Formats: sequence, C-alpha cells, structure tokens
Amino acid sequence: MDQIFERLTYIFDPLHHFWEHERMHRRFALVLIVVFLGAMAGIELNRNGLLPAALAAHIPTNHFHAVNLAFTLVLILEVVSLIFTLPCSFSRSVGKQFEILSLILLRDAFKELSHFAEPITLGTELTQVYHILGYGFGALAVFALLGVYYRIQPAKKQDMGMPHDLFRFVAAKKGIALLLLGTFVTLGLNNLYNKFAGLPHIDFFPVFYTLLIFTDILVVLISQCFRPSFHAVFRNSGYALSTLFIRLALAAPAMYDVALGIVAALYSIALTLAWTRVFTTKG
Repeated sequence: MDQIFERLTYIFDPLHHFWEHERMHRRFALVLIVVFLGAMAGIELNRNGLLPAALAAHIPTNHFHAVNLAFTLVLILEVVSLIFTLPCSFSRSVGKQFEILSLILLRDAFKELSHFAEPITLGTELTQVYHILGYGFGALAVFALLGVYYRIQPAKKQDMGMPHDLFRFVAAKKGIALLLLGTFVTLGLNNLYNKFAGLPHIDFFPVFYTLLIFTDILVVLISQCFRPSFHAVFRNSGYALSTLFIRLALAAPAMYDVALGIVAALYSIALTLAWTRVFTTKG
C-alpha cells in the first residue's frame, strides 16, 4: 500500500511544482492578455462583417463578451489551483473555493454588461444595473469575509499522530486530486467540443462544484481513518457542508446566489470559531 502512496506522491508533486512556479504564472498572465486582445479583435472584425460565415457564427458582436471570456479563463486557472490545494488542510481548500466564488460573482457582474448596447446607454429598465451592483457588492462581501476566515484559522496544526499516518493521508488526498484533475480536463475539453460543434453543453462551474461536494465528503471519510475524533469529523463535515452552500449559490437565481454565497462564508467563519474554541479548550 505504501508503494501506491509513494507513486501518487511521485506523480503529484512535480505537477504541483510545475503549476505553482512563478514563471508559469507569468506565462498564463501573458496568455490571458493575448486571448483578451484577440477576442476584442475578432469581435470587431465580426461586427464589420469581415469574418467567414462559419467562423462568424461562433463569435459574438458585443465587445463585453471578451471580458467574460477573460474572467472565465481566470476562473479556470483558479480551479486548477484549487485542485492542487486539495492535499493541504481542509480549511485551506475551502478557503480557495470561496476565492473562486468571489471571482464567479465578479464575472457575473461583467456578464450583465453583455445586455447593454455599445456605447452603453441607460434607459428606464435598470435590472442589469441592479444586478451589477448586487454581484459587485456580493463579491466584495465574500472577499472581506474570506479575509476574516483566514485570519481566525488556528496557528496550531492538527496532530495527525504518527508521521507515516500523515504521509498516507496526504498521499491519499493527492490521489483524489489527480483524479479530480483528470475529470476537470475531460469535462472541459468535452464542453469545448460540444460548444463549437453546436451540441448542448453544460454550465461548467456548477457541475464542477457538484463534483467537489462528493470529493469533500470522500476526504471526510478518509480522514476518519487517521483522525476519528468527534471534533475533527464534525469540523471536516461542516466544511463539506459549506461547499454544498456554495453549490446551491451557483444554482440559485440572481441575487439569491449572492445571499447564499455570503451565508456560506458566514457559516464557515462560525464553524471555525466554534471548532477553534473547542480545540483550544481541549488542548
């Protein structure tokens, strides 16, 4: 069994190092700039009827769609980073999910711009304006609560017992992360193909967050093998529940999703405070 854990670690660690390297982040940033400018140019060409009909059918005519594309790519990069944080502590992984939620709310605010004509003019119908304000302040609220969440995390690390138990637990989570990464790439490529082929395609981020719910529950069950105490099980299960709140937020109508996202962040903060007090008192 230890050979399997060692093999998983051998595969995961180089991939993690490759992804988190500063040079790669700079390259990704450059790609985002090129894609954004390319999308702007393609939309402008399509607005002037300079693209072939087959290509023009897949390119919008509103420049604000380029902003949505850029934020979608940023979200994809953040989701991959989330996958690589899975072997870290449960609290760190949940925090990363709230980071992504705040970015999703910001992206939704920019998506509302696609309903406006160019140049932007405001009439008597201000629904999109209210949505932009709601998503913007909702993202800000989640961002601020996330800062509180990180600040109240205990400095003292959990005692996982024997070092080899900790290695096995982390290696098991690395194996789950590799499976999740493979699923993420497969879903993404399949969704991209269906979109350009004119076939029905899924709303990617809600589907992926559904997978995260099952993943978090699996990690909770695995953690019981190494830390079966009631306090640890309750804490990890509670964080898994906050993931469910995030998933419900992504499926909710406009503005209800903002409210659920804020509730999820408040719940995680309350859970952390309650567990920290119990853990500190017990210690």
